[in-house]
Amino acid sequence: MTNNTFNKSDLSEKISRSLNLSSPLASDYLVQLFGTLSSSISLRNRAEFRDFGTFEKKTIRPRKFINPKTKKISFLGETHTILFSPSKNLLDD
Repeated sequence: MTNNTFNKSDLSEKISRSLNLSSPLASDYLVQLFGTLSSSISLRNRAEFRDFGTFEKKTIRPRKFINPKTKKISFLGETHTILFSPSKNLLDD
């Protein structure tokens, strides 16, 4: 079974190998791509790139938590995060 976790360094390495770029240049491209994606996904909920992957906005519900040291109850509002699901073509070597 294949491992579906894919982090930024894995993606940078894959891009540098497939496009014959240096690793720092591929990493810089990813930083620019992620900046553009995060601003675009904040307006919409999803961005899909064929043969690359899908970026989605995930909403994390508001919740309360207890500080283990002080036992004080606090509340954290709704937050959002971006999820990346690589395509099958990207996962294959």
